[in-house]
Amino acid sequence: MSKIFVNNSGPLMGEVEISGAKNAVLPLMAATLLTADECVIESVPDLADVSVMKKMLASYGAQVDDSEPGVVKVKAENITTVEGDPELVQEMRASTMAMGPLLARCGRVVQPMPGGCTIGKRPIDLHLKGFRSLGAKVIEEEDRVIIEAGPEGLKGDAIYLDFPSVGATENILMAAVLAKGTTIIENAAKEPEIVDLANLLNKMGAKIKSAGTDMIRIEGVERLSGAIHGVIPDRIEAGTFMLAAAITRGKVHVKNAIPGHVRPIISKLKESGVTVELTDDGIFVDASGDRELVATDIKTLPYPGFPTDIQSPFMAFLTTVKGKSVCRETVFENRFMHVVELNRMGADITTENREAIIPGGKKLHGAKVRATDLRAGAAMILAGLVATGTTEISEIYHIERGYENVVKKFKALGADIVKVDED
Repeated sequence: MSKIFVNNSGPLMGEVEISGAKNAVLPLMAATLLTADECVIESVPDLADVSVMKKMLASYGAQVDDSEPGVVKVKAENITTVEGDPELVQEMRASTMAMGPLLARCGRVVQPMPGGCTIGKRPIDLHLKGFRSLGAKVIEEEDRVIIEAGPEGLKGDAIYLDFPSVGATENILMAAVLAKGTTIIENAAKEPEIVDLANLLNKMGAKIKSAGTDMIRIEGVERLSGAIHGVIPDRIEAGTFMLAAAITRGKVHVKNAIPGHVRPIISKLKESGVTVELTDDGIFVDASGDRELVATDIKTLPYPGFPTDIQSPFMAFLTTVKGKSVCRETVFENRFMHVVELNRMGADITTENREAIIPGGKKLHGAKVRATDLRAGAAMILAGLVATGTTEISEIYHIERGYENVVKKFKALGADIVKVDED
């Protein structure tokens, strides 16, 4: 089993290039099932989840060509099955993204219950509610769900989401593009990844308006064609490296980051005393010198609020600043598993329900810790960069699900970090 070892590294310096977004590329790849024509996705990150999605598309009968680095070509001319492979589905939560495209194009989909990080229930109830509103029949069994369109196919409708779920918004969006009539998604998620998906679908011939707002309008079309599309940069990876500069009191140019996608992170870093400057091609973060960084409170919210995916890396940073910080998690009910691991390193964080109290100014020390989920793994790396001694991180497959060349990128900034493959 592979592990990552991190030693105290001093201030990180230099520049890092942000890869294509994990949370954007997976629904983009799923959207290729909507057409028989070839689709070309560019700026594709080399991630474990992307590999699973390639296998999943192939399992439905699509031809997948990844011979060119950073490019995935998909031609789903012949859909040979609408039943998800249970083993692949269990590997990745984003397997649910195939439901909308297959339902829209084939009129039927059989979806085993999905896997992914254990950060909360994340039910697919809202996805199913949307499909029902479009006229589909939903049969829920113990270990799978069967969704079937009526004899006349899907029909547009007004759909109100009880919570602005990213996955539900994306799935309903993909199902609605081939539905008859008009679909309106109210209380829709507004994340940049939603906009990226809508941009691809519109290139394919869809008629989507107002993606990125809380009310998306979709006029159904009869068919979609192929398209070429580049994935947006990963805002969570950008935030992670911004925090790497901050926690090590370094200076890092985060290239290819889009400032508008990380406004809450920029704001909270500035509140703590970190200098953040926008550049022509990214964001420059400077926490160097004798400045005293101070505590700040964070509260996770759906976009454009503070992202839940950056909560654990930010908490690692807050353990090193002066004063007491409070972190309130409002998106997932089980996203404090990393607290136990940070406390192994001397953090002394306390939690109650969805609130964590972080006493700052702690001297962290190396320990054997786990990457309990994808973003918690990033937090362990950040903490290891400033801890005395060696931090040994296990279960790093979580990290590799969402960070491309993570060890290589940190090393290029001066981090003392290595991946070791063990039997």
